[in-house]
Amino acid sequence: MKKITYTLLALLIVAGLTASAQERAYPEKFGKTLNLGLGLGYYGYVGHPLPVFHADFEFDVVRNFTLAPFINFYSYRNRYNHQDNYYYYYETVIPIGVKATYYFDELLNANNKWDFYLAGSLGFAIRNSHWDDGYDGDPDNYHGANPLYIDLHIGSEYHFNNKLGAFLDLSTGVSTIGLAVHF
Repeated sequence: MKKITYTLLALLIVAGLTASAQERAYPEKFGKTLNLGLGLGYYGYVGHPLPVFHADFEFDVVRNFTLAPFINFYSYRNRYNHQDNYYYYYETVIPIGVKATYYFDELLNANNKWDFYLAGSLGFAIRNSHWDDGYDGDPDNYHGANPLYIDLHIGSEYHFNNKLGAFLDLSTGVSTIGLAVHF
């Protein structure tokens, strides 16, 4: 899976650098962008990928650098055997924080249809968890999401026009694909 992901990212970068388009007018503004995405997150304590919803809104800070308040949402359940009975543990997690993004378009001399970036997210996770009714074991037996949320990203956006684009964001926790709406 990682090989496919890296190959796809490499193809996106090559396509962005070699596609013919007008030269980019610098400095480009990346902010005032609403990013909405769906993706997969893998968390070791769950043991399998989970569908995740992501939303953020970027603001320009300095040339090629943005900050974006974000919110993610995922929910899951795991089965647990306690005294020969099966019970489910349920958890809903809502990470909230800030994503800092640096764009490499100018450095890579990318055309105006493409954006390339590295980013980091920092925040906290709001958790709601509970066991099935009737579970009489240790309620702390299952340890869910860490309250500190940290994620590293590499990504690309293709602009359909000045107002709408599609992005691919690969990360250490939640990888998403989605739409970018520019205001």
